[in-house]
Amino acid sequence: MKTADLTRGGRGRDEETTVAPARRRPGRPSLSNEELLDRALDLFLEKGFAGTSIDAITATAGMAKRTVYARYGDKTRLFKAALSRAIDDWVVPIERLRAQESDDLERTLCQIGEILVANVLSPAGLRLMRLTNAESVRAPEISVENVQRGTAPTLEYLTDLFQRRLGLEEGEAQRAGAAYLNLVVAGPANGAAWGLAIDPDEIARQTRFAVAVFLRGVSPRADAVPAQAARIGHLLEEVEERLAQAKDRLLEARRLVREPEGN
Repeated sequence: MKTADLTRGGRGRDEETTVAPARRRPGRPSLSNEELLDRALDLFLEKGFAGTSIDAITATAGMAKRTVYARYGDKTRLFKAALSRAIDDWVVPIERLRAQESDDLERTLCQIGEILVANVLSPAGLRLMRLTNAESVRAPEISVENVQRGTAPTLEYLTDLFQRRLGLEEGEAQRAGAAYLNLVVAGPANGAAWGLAIDPDEIARQTRFAVAVFLRGVSPRADAVPAQAARIGHLLEEVEERLAQAKDRLLEARRLVREPEGN
């Protein structure tokens, strides 16, 4: 996946790795670009953007400052590239979510929810969430990037799922997808962001409960059953009325047969 909007001059990470690193002293191993970004991200998380210097990053990475500047230009671009890598590592592939689909929609949504919740509560997920929360006030585009590359693909998949399985229109299906993420995933994520320790068994129970609540609210069947029952009731009343009329006509016919007119 490219990160062209996060690097100098619109270059993606693949192009960054083609920049020749500065010559290193003999015996001093060279870090890969991914290792540099990981170490930089750890420092940004520990000290924040303002409290992290290029000098600290290069010292931790054992890399010449000119090499870092040659690759990223400044600290802001390095931070965004590190954050982009964290998002890449964190995002759940849509193919993995699609593989959970079965004829049982409730079970499907529970399994998808378990994957998404476990992902957001993983060390990589917590690191990304805390770093995004800490720096989004200073740089709102960080949250936008997180949503566009992290949440948006999942929401797009859920929208398609609810169109296929619930027969919802696209706009309604998209709102349903957002509601699902808020009900199933946001609760544990917010608790973890506040440092709350949540028992895994309780998370599993909460996921199942949230899915059940979601389905009761969004499934067309939840509204269709009462309406269908009302229609059936009206039809039964109409049938009963017609049977009563037929019975009256039958009785009248029998009376006429037994008592011919004029006798």
